[in-house]
Amino acid sequence: MRTIRGDDAAAEAAFIADLRARGLRATPQRVVLHRILRGIDGHVTAEELLDRATAQLPSVSLPTIYAALALLEDMGQVHRVSALGGTTIYDTRRRIHHHVVCRVCGDVQDLDAAADTGAVVRAAEAGGFTALSAQVTVQGVCARCAAAAAKTPAAV
Repeated sequence: MRTIRGDDAAAEAAFIADLRARGLRATPQRVVLHRILRGIDGHVTAEELLDRATAQLPSVSLPTIYAALALLEDMGQVHRVSALGGTTIYDTRRRIHHHVVCRVCGDVQDLDAAADTGAVVRAAEAGGFTALSAQVTVQGVCARCAAAAAKTPAAV
């Protein structure tokens, strides 16, 4: 049996209390997935989360992972980030930050920089949209792909 540290136990108890306050059950799948996500500092896909969860939850399925991620997103435990090609990644960093996405390799990195998302929210609300959050995603070419492109001779 796994021993849970004090701060981890407190976070887990708070999560379970939040589920119950919403009228939801604290299923083993939800609790284990929350625990796994707390141990990740960064980005994860649903498929990667499934791979990590299988050891503790052998019968867990991808639809269960997606349902749990949707719930955790609603609870503010993860944030959804759209990457290229329709891939969705989930960011476990809860504080507000932005992202850069490489258009060549699809890598997604955190961007810790100030951005005037307030202007974007105000523009959305001026159009009658109720904004819940805003983040900036910068698309471009990462340093690794730019270096690789510079080494490749241009086709003649």
